[in-house]
Amino acid sequence: MSKIYIGNLPFSVTDADLNTMFAKHGTVTSVNIITDKFTNRPRGFAFVEMGTEESCQKAIAELNGTQLEGRALVVNQAKPQENRSRNPATHVAGNL
Repeated sequence: MSKIYIGNLPFSVTDADLNTMFAKHGTVTSVNIITDKFTNRPRGFAFVEMGTEESCQKAIAELNGTQLEGRALVVNQAKPQENRSRNPATHVAGNL
């Protein structure tokens, strides 16, 4: 499976919208719209997993820069998630 990053998404976009958009280019195995953990509102980006590398590359080529609700989408290969270490000094309540 190949993972795609989609940025500059309108906040009104749903999983179903992305599934429909990307299914035109191959089998979609998952859609994950990233939300803020405190407000639960969309953060304007998502990840889509495609069944094959070929469908992934086709979707990127076809959809990068396209307009969705007046916004130019950024569509590219997702980078591996980096391990984020927590610095205890920066995550203490009241430590601004």
